[in-house]
Order: sequence, then structure tokens, then C-alpha cells
Amino acid sequence: MAPRQAPAKDKLIGAAVKVVREKGFNATSVDDLCREAGVTKGAFFHHFPTKVDLGIAAAEAWKLHANELFGGAPFMAAEDPLDRILGYLEFRRDMLDGPIGEFTCLVGTMVQESYDTLPALREACQDSIWGHALTLVDDIEAARVRHGVTGDWTAESLALHTQGVLQGAFILAKAADDPRAARDTADHLIRSEGRRKIPHVLHQFHHRQRSQLWRRIYRPAARSACAVQIHL
Repeated sequence: MAPRQAPAKDKLIGAAVKVVREKGFNATSVDDLCREAGVTKGAFFHHFPTKVDLGIAAAEAWKLHANELFGGAPFMAAEDPLDRILGYLEFRRDMLDGPIGEFTCLVGTMVQESYDTLPALREACQDSIWGHALTLVDDIEAARVRHGVTGDWTAESLALHTQGVLQGAFILAKAADDPRAARDTADHLIRSEGRRKIPHVLHQFHHRQRSQLWRRIYRPAARSACAVQIHL
């Protein structure tokens, strides 16, 4: 029996994830997206009235998949919430490898082009970035209490700061055309948040495997961007 084909809608979302990260939102045409997804323009406009509508759907899919990926990663098994936070940051750092278009952030790319001209897309990107950042809040607050950390800041503000630094790391990598610029920034972030020994379970998940997993999850067209099953 031939393998089941992903629906055209899912193929288009997957295509948006890939092509927009490579070319940018404005430079990506409907023709580009249809070509990558292997669907007709008729199929495109059947599911998405405009390219912006596809961008909004892709932003939502990006958030859901990122949260699933990180929520099921090995570092989440650590007992100490600080180890979970640092494990998350090392996980993010180790993904910064290979072609920049394969590890950069979809919603960070789109919002830089849309914040003043496409309010609906900007809001979708904000929801995606904020929604992922807020998954860190409980562990940050638990680590703060457990380790007696005080200060005039909130767990939410630190979670958003973390995402701000990572988004900036993507920009540096693009500007330098070199992923090392992003990895250096991520290393500084790890040090600034109190580097400790990461649990053994994290080291069992080698950085190359993490990078390959990330690229496989977000490699579009080959599978549905809405139906990816993440196996760690």
C-alpha cells in the first residue's frame, strides 16, 4: 500500500516553515510555496485566502511543535528546576548547527518584516513567541524559590529575556552568515543564568541527534507540519 499523502493544507504549512526561514516572508511568493509543497495554486487559495493567512497558520503550528519538542526532551526529567532550565538552554544551543535556514526561528523571521504592516501576522508571531517563552515560567519560579534567588524581576520577565537573547542570536548568525555567532550568544546566556553540571540524561542525547531531530521535525513538505509526531 502506498504511503498516505499529507493533506495539501499541511504541506503548505510545512512549505512555509521551510521557505520563509530561507528567504523571508516578503520575498516568498505563493508560487514558491506551491512549488515546495507540490500543490496547485487552486489548492493554496482553497485553504488560505492570502499568504498572510498561511503565515498565521504556520506561526501556530510552529508554537505547538516547539512546545511538544521541548516538553518531551530528556532534560525535562531532571529533578532540580534549575537543571531543567539550563538543560533547555543547552538544548537550544546545540541546535544552532548547520545551515542557518534550518535552525532559525520562523516567527522571529516573520515578525521582523510584519510588525508595522501586517498586524494580524505580528499578533500571531507574538502569540507564538510569548506562548513558548511562558512554558519556562514555572521552572524559573521553582528554581528561584529552591535556590533562594531574590531580585526585582519576575519569572515571566526572565523567560521573555531568554527568548529575546535567542532571537538576537539568530540575527547575529544571519548577519555573520555563521552559526558560531549564535552559539557564542547562547553560551553567554547559559553562563549568565548560572551554569551548573547538566544532568547525565541530557548528555545521553548527543547534540548531533538533537540537531537532526530539530531539522527532521521542521523539514517541510515531506510530512505534515500539523501532524508531526516527536519521538525522543
